[in-house]
Amino acid sequence: MRKVILIGYMGSGKSTVAKALAQKMGIPHYDLDEVIEKRSGNSISKIFEAKGELFFRLLEHEVLSELVASPESMILSWGGGTPCYANNNEFLSSENTTSIYLSASIENLYHRIVNEKEKRPMVANKSEEELKEFIAKHLFDRSFYYNQANFTIHVDQKSIDEIVTEIETILA
Repeated sequence: MRKVILIGYMGSGKSTVAKALAQKMGIPHYDLDEVIEKRSGNSISKIFEAKGELFFRLLEHEVLSELVASPESMILSWGGGTPCYANNNEFLSSENTTSIYLSASIENLYHRIVNEKEKRPMVANKSEEELKEFIAKHLFDRSFYYNQANFTIHVDQKSIDEIVTEIETILA
């Protein structure tokens, strides 16, 4: 049983890299937000809107706990805020777990997020100016949690294949 956990800020490429890595390794991939949406029958945006962030974070922790406790090997991509709540960061160093922080610059994240704001409840109502400041503040606030990952990969200017190869080297 081996779990590879990918963490990082929204737009860092966690889901895309996780899918590519899982395909290459021949093990399943679970995107935590997708599992939550499937289980709840609602989008993350609707959960935030209807029940608030606290309800979402409790549900997120419950689903995450089940996935980490599963005997199945998997690639697991977390939401950007997941490591920062409910002591979820403790899962980053669980037995048989390798955690990797996909680190991206503020500028890179901004360019990835700005055109899909409506899909992201935390930034949907932010102006472009507010967005860059929001990302910078969040990265600063969350860096303590992100840096608890076993490894960090800087993803700026790298293709998905390059990132996957780097992860395979870590896992070898």
